Formats: sequence, structure tokens, C-alpha cells
Amino acid sequence: MLTIHAASTALVLIDLQKGVVNLPGLTPRDGFAILAGAQQLAETFRSHKAPVVLVNVAFSADGGDALRQTVDRPPPTPRGGFPEDWSEIADGLAQPGDIRVTKRQWGAFHGTDLDLQLRRRGITKIVLAGIATNIGVESTARQAYELGYELVIVEDLVATFSADMQAFAINVIFPMLSRVVMSDSIKFQ
Repeated sequence: MLTIHAASTALVLIDLQKGVVNLPGLTPRDGFAILAGAQQLAETFRSHKAPVVLVNVAFSADGGDALRQTVDRPPPTPRGGFPEDWSEIADGLAQPGDIRVTKRQWGAFHGTDLDLQLRRRGITKIVLAGIATNIGVESTARQAYELGYELVIVEDLVATFSADMQAFAINVIFPMLSRVVMSDSIKFQ
């Protein structure tokens, strides 16, 4: 069991948006299972008056704000671009009072006001979940760790594109940055 304090802890949910939740091939569970569990955890946070942060990734219509570094394997982009509602938070997740952050790269801190939003509320601990484990979630976890936040990764509320990617993040990377727990072990003090 992990006991947390509502006054200093925020739930940060990464990329639970229509275009990501619908991705095929996620493992160890699909995007809709992640979304359902995240909705339950978000309700628990809200009932304790702890902040819920919904992070999505989006780009301008012309794509001018997307990263363009030279890499060996650029991320896939749908032929014809992203659907119009691709970056919208998945139905049923957002509630009034949630903090909304739009990022333009993998991590949720660089180029956003996430750190400012958290620090001004006295947040020192982040409970982190979302899609994809080793992309947006891991990038955000690394940035949060470097900024001095105490981290908790919710193992049953993250998924990615292969069992090997999932296992490496959960068993190797996350334990060096955070506590790794199941959602049902999180309790408020």
C-alpha cells in the first residue's frame, strides 16, 4: 500500500486522447482499459481535492511546431495527417477543475507550464500514468525526476507497443526514478 497526501500530490495522465487511446497493438492492455482505470483513479483524486492534470499532445494545422530533428527512425505519421479530433481528451475523462496541458513533444514539462501549475499548488509528488509507457510517460517521468518531484508510476495504467518495451520501462527505468505500484494500492491519508 502507498499512502499519499492530497495537498501535495497530483495525478498526471499522459496522452489519454482520442487518437492515442484508439491505437491498435498496445500491450499489456489496450487504450480503453487504461482509460477506464485512469477515470477511476482520477475520480478518487478529485474526491480528495487533489489535482488531476490531463496532458495531450497536439500540433498546429501546418505542423510547424512539431519536432524535426534528423533521426534514424522518425515516429510514424498517418497518411494525410492526424484526424481532426486526434488530440482531444478521450470522452468521459475531463472534468471541470482539471488542469489541462498541451505538449508538442514526448515529455510534458519542456515548453509547457506544467511545472508552474504544480509548484504553485504546492505539489511535490506526481502519480503518473498514460500511454505510451516508454515514450510520453517515461519522458515525463525523467523530466519530473530531474525537476525534483517524487514520482509514483501506476503499472496497471500504462501501456506501449511491445512486451519488451513495457518490461524494460517497468523493471529497469522506472524503479530508478520512482515507486512503481498498482492502482489499487494507492490510498489517501
